[in-house]
Amino acid sequence: MAVRHRLIERPPQDVWAVLADGTRYGDWVVGTSETRPHSGAWPQVGSSIAYTVRLGPWTGSGSTIVRRCEAPFVLELEVDSGWLGTARIAVEVRPWGEAALVLIDEHPLRGPGGKLHNTAVDALIQLRHRSMLARLAEVVEHSPRRASAEI
Repeated sequence: MAVRHRLIERPPQDVWAVLADGTRYGDWVVGTSETRPHSGAWPQVGSSIAYTVRLGPWTGSGSTIVRRCEAPFVLELEVDSGWLGTARIAVEVRPWGEAALVLIDEHPLRGPGGKLHNTAVDALIQLRHRSMLARLAEVVEHSPRRASAEI
């Protein structure tokens, strides 16, 4: 299980505004080059987005479904990466003074990712999370501020 956190210098509602916008998923999720609505109204439980990953000439696709949503503090997702399997990604947003402490917890559920999961894989996920949280902070901190009543 890989858990990482980052302090984002904006209030939780600003972080939530980005998390709750499925079209911005590719702006902060490392490896995702394109996202589009798949079903439902993101981030309602059961809604999903489809995504594309491009690595040089290789292109892959998958989907992400919302399994739990407690706005503006908890968003739990199940990522389906096709033959690689599925993973649970939980994002928690905690008020931290005037800022937000964001925690990401990820672990594989099904498929080869779940069967081959080990500490080396966790180390790679930690590197991905460091980059992902940095990108999330960049997106949030350069987006318009939200009024606290918009939560």
